[in-house]
Amino acid sequence: MAVASTGFTAYSQQLDLGEQWPARWTTTWKVGRTSVVHAVRDLAEVDVSQCTPVRRFTWRTDQYHRPGLEYLVTTDRHHGFESFEEERLLLVTDFAAGLVEALSQPFRLRLRAGGRRVEHTPDYLLLTDSGPYLVDVRPADRIRSADALKFAATAEVALAAGWNYSVVTGWRRYALGTVDALSAERRDLPDVLGTQGQLIEAVAHEPMPFGDLVGQCRYPAIARAHASHLMWHRYMGVDLSGPYGDWSLVRLAERGRRWGRER
Repeated sequence: MAVASTGFTAYSQQLDLGEQWPARWTTTWKVGRTSVVHAVRDLAEVDVSQCTPVRRFTWRTDQYHRPGLEYLVTTDRHHGFESFEEERLLLVTDFAAGLVEALSQPFRLRLRAGGRRVEHTPDYLLLTDSGPYLVDVRPADRIRSADALKFAATAEVALAAGWNYSVVTGWRRYALGTVDALSAERRDLPDVLGTQGQLIEAVAHEPMPFGDLVGQCRYPAIARAHASHLMWHRYMGVDLSGPYGDWSLVRLAERGRRWGRER
């Protein structure tokens, strides 16, 4: 659902990638109040679970950007963001299956390019079931040559560490609106009326429009909240490529076929 770019290889020619560059480029991490420096070649030694954001998130009335804290159900914690686009990334990350941990502003990278020192702090390091993902967030129309150089350097670091890396430059139409709508019911939702079981049973044999699905339940108004909860947690699925409404086709997700054993 994200529009991501990894096409900054043209700027790699400006990087000082001579012999032993992974030993010369460094990353600075924050463990408690202590700054710890690791060469790029030693990133496998970093215990990310002990790290905190390398710089603070600050708020003041006259600042240009929009920082804040976003709660993630996956980690049961708030995570910092510095822009509306970064907040969107955290929301989608929480929805995406397989997230284990998210670290905002994970480290400060120090490198050399064209004989001069350059610094860059990636936006997020996401630990997932399929491996670490290093992510920067920047709208496509705001990427300047200096940014592209830093992104190219970060891509080299991720490659050396065995991580994935991409720059999120935008979002596919409708996807964010649907995820945002589902997120309203992402937290624990008591099911004293057994509504979730009714929803699963109704959609078990074939997909059906959202409005028809909730109409199959004893209390349709309550079923709407529980249906959103089930879709957020991937027991049911809905198409993210179109507008979300009563006409949206809902189907049982692969995970939902094991409903009785997982709940």
